[in-house]
Amino acid sequence: QVQLVESGGGLVQAGGSLRLSCAASRRTFSIPIMGWFRQAPGKEREFVAAFRWLGGSTYYADFLKGRFTISRDNVKNTLYLQMNDLKPEDTAVYYCAAAKEYYSGTYRATSTYDYWGQGTQVTDSS
Repeated sequence: QVQLVESGGGLVQAGGSLRLSCAASRRTFSIPIMGWFRQAPGKEREFVAAFRWLGGSTYYADFLKGRFTISRDNVKNTLYLQMNDLKPEDTAVYYCAAAKEYYSGTYRATSTYDYWGQGTQVTDSS
């Protein structure tokens, strides 16, 4: 079992930045892949970014165009999502997720992940 707790969400104006954190209840290097997803009102949950512990590979949704960066701190057992140049369409609840096993190429699918946090709200205040 892994408990995930997100933090760092809030109100932000267009063009601003936020850093989301996801604290895991066990050592993150034992989790093959962790990711960030988001869900806007009335929409399905969508993939944002993922971090694979083996080799430190990172994956991003195409729509981000370099605005977000995923990273991790193994000492703190924490996953981060640095979000820059935020846009109104980034308004959503952001979820952290972790998988028990990982099969190459499946990082975008919600079904890949077994554990989910409660989510943190990011809202455009413009």
